[in-house]
Amino acid sequence: MSTYQTVNPATGETVKEYDTLDAAGVEQALESAHQGYLSWRTTPIEERSRILSRVAEIYTERADELARSISLEMGKPVREAKGEVQLSAAIYAYYAEHGPSFLAEETLDVPGADSSVVQRRPIGALLGVMPWNFPYYQVARFAGPNLMVGNTVLLKHAPSCPASALLMEEIFRDAGLPEDAYLNIFATNEQIADMIADPRVQGVSLTGSERAGTAVAETAGRNLKKVVLELGGSDVFIVLDSADMGATVKAAARARLGNGGQACNAAKRLIVTEEYYDDFVEQLTAAFAATKTGDPLDETTKLGPMSSQAAADTLVEQVEDAVSKGATVLTGGGKVDGPGAYVQPTLLADVTPEMRAFAEELFGPVGVVYKVKDAAEALALANDSAYGLSGSVWSADAERAREVAEGLDVGMAFVNEHGTTMPGLPFGGVKRSGVGRELGPWGMDEFVNKKLVRVSAK
Repeated sequence: MSTYQTVNPATGETVKEYDTLDAAGVEQALESAHQGYLSWRTTPIEERSRILSRVAEIYTERADELARSISLEMGKPVREAKGEVQLSAAIYAYYAEHGPSFLAEETLDVPGADSSVVQRRPIGALLGVMPWNFPYYQVARFAGPNLMVGNTVLLKHAPSCPASALLMEEIFRDAGLPEDAYLNIFATNEQIADMIADPRVQGVSLTGSERAGTAVAETAGRNLKKVVLELGGSDVFIVLDSADMGATVKAAARARLGNGGQACNAAKRLIVTEEYYDDFVEQLTAAFAATKTGDPLDETTKLGPMSSQAAADTLVEQVEDAVSKGATVLTGGGKVDGPGAYVQPTLLADVTPEMRAFAEELFGPVGVVYKVKDAAEALALANDSAYGLSGSVWSADAERAREVAEGLDVGMAFVNEHGTTMPGLPFGGVKRSGVGRELGPWGMDEFVNKKLVRVSAK
């Protein structure tokens, strides 16, 4: 059986299989990316910008086709898939517009020479290891800024998204990007380790599990390669108070169930002060219970299957572990009867530290609600996690909420919104959620040579 295959998670049907690279294919990809870098780095910035702008246009032109592909491969409802396509297009357009100014020389006010400037220059071929949950968006936030810088990209996508991976490579070609500036590679984990170690690869970016990030970071560290890691999260949604509980609950349900709950920055822990807890839980339970699963290719579907049967099995095991140790199931709690990797929208209460659901990331449509006395207790519970990706605080008093948000040990804190992703906002976490930042000007600063050029006439 091929490592890379399209399996429809709504039915379990294997649609198509793809062969992985052999040793000669790995060598060819490495050499092509390296030779491509030697040429692409000298391509005028204006030309790089023009190509990325055209990439954005093609994403918009082919939005229906692109959306259908990921709906089929990983189960994202097609309406959400179209939103991901447009976000990806916006990222390429953002770097096409702003990339040239981000690469401008920085003049330093340091005496003793005629001039001291810092230049941002490319460093070489980069390896991207991408996940299945946002097949286009994750690639865009890595490839967009780095192609703009002048680096080249070797892209290893998730084995469950091969058709989508090939579509992205095709779009880069159609936009005029040289073939050796972006190469899709169907590589094994062992081949990826060898590629990280190869001197022609200058850096690696991974978005994925903590386990995968640890393996990549270990190999990169041994070979002195720069890494950017965007890993798991157990993000909080803290409700201090609410002037409109219906609107707050709607936001919470969307923050937990969007993308089938399969987002690193989804609202997985819902922490509510005791005065508002009962009302919040009653309404959120009803909202979860009313959310029905369906065919991801149906425009009316709001919750599709999980990405695979294995992922669904793991999530249900986490729920069953919690229930066996005393957790309360407010709604849901298991798989949906019938074919496909469907899991019921599930809400748990009374989760305690000895349960897997307390410390592990719940990557699917399962939320955990906690009652706390006040903001101080909410903050302490929020920070009692190995993860630190993002979190949100909700209150009619925005300044009060901001004080709590500033105390969160996370890379991204929001007040009265959750998980906002825009091309100009930095994305990344702390603790076991990863290292480095993507998007905005910060995304162009990770894999560059910040080169000092100091000139004295003497």
